[in-house]
Amino acid sequence: MAGKAKAIPDGFRSVTPYMVVRGADQAIEFYKKAFGAEEVMRMPGPDGKSVAHAEIRIGDSVIMLGDEWPEMKHWLSPKALNGTSVGIHLYVADVDTAFQRAVSAGATVMMPLMDMFWGDRYGKLIDPFGHCWSLATHQKDVTPDELRKGQQAFFAEFAKKKHG
Repeated sequence: MAGKAKAIPDGFRSVTPYMVVRGADQAIEFYKKAFGAEEVMRMPGPDGKSVAHAEIRIGDSVIMLGDEWPEMKHWLSPKALNGTSVGIHLYVADVDTAFQRAVSAGATVMMPLMDMFWGDRYGKLIDPFGHCWSLATHQKDVTPDELRKGQQAFFAEFAKKKHG
């Protein structure tokens, strides 16, 4: 007889992203190459070829994923939607190396790495499956005042580039 289960299983956090992809097999292999992911488990879809559900671990976090099911209105990949409204943020010890590794594996740079006003070295990528990833290494803690001033300067510069 099984004992009482934990509300949050071992190895998981309170929030666990679930990504819908077109080509889950290929996505899992990409995440292994790009982000050093470890495949934890995989369940085949009813056709025996697709991935109904899989779990990968990147660092200390689990990400769940599965193939899109176009028959289900809300189970579509970014490729089907022509974009995504969700991003995955990944903190790493060496963002320069991790960023280049992901680009070498096939990710596209959306925003190059730069030192940001909130204290992170930060950049953004799109993976070949349409998901947006931001990668960062935290470099320094900033005060609320430094954060406010940095944000104002950042948006002022952004406005100049957009309208200038």
